[in-house]
Amino acid sequence: MLIKTLQTIASSEITPEALYLRRREFLKAAGVTVGAALAGALDVGAEPQTVGPDGKLAVAKKMVTTTDALTPYRDITTYNNFWEFGEDKPDASLNAGGFKTSPWSVAVQGLCTKPGVYTLEEILKPHPLEERIYRMRCVEGWSMVIPWVGFPLGDLLKRFQPQASARFVEFTTVLRPQEMPAQRLRLAATLPWPYKEGLRMDEAMHPLTIIAVGLYGSTLPNANGAPLRLVVPWKYGFKGIKSIVRISFVDKQPVTTWHIANARAYGFWANVNPMVDPSPRGGQQKERRIGEFFMRNTLMFNGYADQVASMYSGMDLGINY
Repeated sequence: MLIKTLQTIASSEITPEALYLRRREFLKAAGVTVGAALAGALDVGAEPQTVGPDGKLAVAKKMVTTTDALTPYRDITTYNNFWEFGEDKPDASLNAGGFKTSPWSVAVQGLCTKPGVYTLEEILKPHPLEERIYRMRCVEGWSMVIPWVGFPLGDLLKRFQPQASARFVEFTTVLRPQEMPAQRLRLAATLPWPYKEGLRMDEAMHPLTIIAVGLYGSTLPNANGAPLRLVVPWKYGFKGIKSIVRISFVDKQPVTTWHIANARAYGFWANVNPMVDPSPRGGQQKERRIGEFFMRNTLMFNGYADQVASMYSGMDLGINY
């Protein structure tokens, strides 16, 4: 399959200005944000990184990887899977208002030289923020185009000095049943909490892989994984673990949450692949872009094959899904 490389496009050319002006609506939907934790904690030299009183994040640069229209903010924040808050799409936006994202810390452990417990401010401080406009494809057969704000995961991981024996990175979501209804009401029946995901080290270090802290230029809503979530645009959306509290460097492939729940439908690699459909939902050849009537073709690696396919050279992607 030949996939043409897109030229970098100015964000202003494809982003509806009206969506950026709806900041009051953004904050209402976000509930408790990480604005206070971010303020004064980010530094990009000549262009100070701050969070304004309206929750707007300053970004150092922008990357646009598709000319497709952006998915509206309301759809991104309400048509959303965050199973800790409920099994239906709107549940996270309805139930996450009381979720506390400040103070926040991340435990770093395993095969690295600098393990420890790092506050959110310590995690964020050295990293200039970037806007990344990425396609997002869910294994359920729907897709979006999302303007994330974040920074490369690889830049963060390098700070902890992974050892040569570290072949994978495991991520863990917060376990807080008192604030996450599904953890409290169905602690073991829905999924084995806490939620865990993982990447091979080269996937984690790839420049397209980011830690997101914002959405549409404002702080990340609770419903979408505040204050820190993973975004890997060539993989199915369930790999994008939310509300991260632990990063572990390991030498063996992590056992991930959805793989435990249904190994046939949710493989570890989870690369978007229209030719492989391990789930009972139907073929992966087509997808429904939220907001569009007609189905569209699904692209290999979600359209990022030119950038990432070489990492899987020699692998049988029909087996390693």
